[in-house]
Amino acid sequence: MMKKLITVLLTMVVGASAFAQKENVVKINIFSPIVKTFNIQYERKVKEDASFQLGFFYTGYSASETSFSGFGVTPEYRFYLSDTPAPAGVYIAPFVRYQNFSLTESTTSSKGTLSTFGGGVILGKQWLFKEKIALDIFIGPSYSSGTVKVTSGSSTFDTGAFDGFGIRTGVCFGYAF
Repeated sequence: MMKKLITVLLTMVVGASAFAQKENVVKINIFSPIVKTFNIQYERKVKEDASFQLGFFYTGYSASETSFSGFGVTPEYRFYLSDTPAPAGVYIAPFVRYQNFSLTESTTSSKGTLSTFGGGVILGKQWLFKEKIALDIFIGPSYSSGTVKVTSGSSTFDTGAFDGFGIRTGVCFGYAF
């Protein structure tokens, strides 16, 4: 009798979890490799209409004659506006971002570092196909401000790609679980 009861309970738990709404999504931004960057994001549902996402990127990007090598961390809180429960639907997400780079200027062989802090807001939509495959599209304004520390050479670094006003955009594919 006890064996049957345990079997029935396990079957109910496994069956219920198979139909449960997904609460975690791991994604990569498919535009990032265009600018020699690897970007991964983890999203966790915290309420029916909200989630928290933590993004991380590493880059080896070059702008003009300045090469950037470093990382960034982007936490964001997503407010889902559509009737579907998070993590699917239309959302608005304020975010902050910290970036830390080593800089090299090719014509003068100058070296330095750049640390920035900033934030912004994005508007996006995320779909879950077959409750496993995620497609996330977003766009929005951002601003970051940083400090360049020259470690050798002159201070001719072009930091415009990572410092000041910009647009944060992406198309991400991922897996929901």
